[in-house]
Amino acid sequence: MKMKNKLKIVLLLLNVLCLAPCTFSQDIHFSQFFEAPLWRNPSLAGIFTGDVRVQAVYRDQWNSITNAYKTGSLNAEYKMPVGKGDDFFTTGIEVLYDKAGTIGWTSTHILPAINYHKSLSSDRNQYLSLGFMGGIVQRRFDRSKMTTNSQYDGLGDGESLVNPQYTYLDGSVGMSYNSNLNDNPYNNFFIGAAYHHFNRPNNSFYRNANIELNPKWVFSGGLKFGVSDYAYLTIQADHSMQGNFNETVAGAMYGLKLGADPSNPDYTIHGGAFLRWNDALIPVIKLDYSPFSVALSYDVNISKLKQSTYGRGGVELSVSYIGFLKRMDKSTINSTLCPRF
Repeated sequence: MKMKNKLKIVLLLLNVLCLAPCTFSQDIHFSQFFEAPLWRNPSLAGIFTGDVRVQAVYRDQWNSITNAYKTGSLNAEYKMPVGKGDDFFTTGIEVLYDKAGTIGWTSTHILPAINYHKSLSSDRNQYLSLGFMGGIVQRRFDRSKMTTNSQYDGLGDGESLVNPQYTYLDGSVGMSYNSNLNDNPYNNFFIGAAYHHFNRPNNSFYRNANIELNPKWVFSGGLKFGVSDYAYLTIQADHSMQGNFNETVAGAMYGLKLGADPSNPDYTIHGGAFLRWNDALIPVIKLDYSPFSVALSYDVNISKLKQSTYGRGGVELSVSYIGFLKRMDKSTINSTLCPRF
């Protein structure tokens, strides 16, 4: 085989790898999925102890084999009481940014969300939540960095793309149920299901009406319970299905409170691990210093790519803030019953 033909094959393979996210259209995912609740399920907005929550996650994946996937998520939520009962309403927004590959394949999502929490009991925390999220998504790449086989034959790039970017509207809906495990309001659980991309948006640079973004189901669950006055265990899991792809991630974190008062600790240190089935083992450490939290995780690759990546996957860093408003008439701080996890 001539050297020129070998070069063409190598370049073609590299372009296929770079365009893989466009071809298969799998959604962005995070190892710290619990720090991006609206991306999991819009009905998980507002299920926390506080009035306001802001969370940011940054992921850097596969630096060892190619131009890394760099992904960022920022979500903000505001929860408020409804009338004189125990119902609540949450507004929020999810902003996502993802960039990968030699051609700078980039996705930007701006997705406002609303969620209504209906109280099912006057004696204990027991809520059914219905949430919606929808907004604008833009996908683009740098055409000047794209190399095709025909360019080496002097025939241009061989592509008839009019515009290397497109924009569409996207929508998700979800429902969740959360409640106490017993009379202790801090021992609780939630289960939920979400249906993403229910409008089946067009997903083609060629604006081919037959190429749609596959809807995605996400089933979520979480359980939190005290082990002692100074320690508790948190278990969380997600199972996603999108087209021919599915993903299961689950794990647990052990939290240890530090300080003289366990109901108001100076710090809480968490340590644990999650497993993304057939893909990665994910150790996680987290520090709570109210009202802030910081978590760090790393994907240890156990998939078929582990030999190429030497077991290295992605590093993830998250920062979150949860607080109460100063205006008591707009705050949930004195609410006996409130959706939380």
